[in-house]
Amino acid sequence: MHLDAFRDHCLALPGVAETLPFGPDTLVFKVGGKVFALMGLETEPPFVNLKCDPERSADLRERYEDVTPGWHMNKTHWNSVGLQGDVPADVIRDLADHSYALVVARLPAAVRAGLPEA
Repeated sequence: MHLDAFRDHCLALPGVAETLPFGPDTLVFKVGGKVFALMGLETEPPFVNLKCDPERSADLRERYEDVTPGWHMNKTHWNSVGLQGDVPADVIRDLADHSYALVVARLPAAVRAGLPEA
């Protein structure tokens, strides 16, 4: 999956904002002001960090060589996912959706209610 395709997918999710809080090399996707995805713009090979349920993380890390504990993140709740490795594009999109859903579920009810409909 190319970085642009991943970015387009994230931006299509309701209420998503992209920011560069860590400088020009790391694109951060937020919903309700909370991070659900980080993408290094200059890393080779390209990868993204995505929040993930710990049990699902363990399964993914066993199944795919390019799913590893989140780089510079809480290793229990975040994965680094290689975009051009052995993880199919549909799985990467599903993992982005999963990360988004985990973050939305933890937002205050008033913030969730203010998100646009999908």
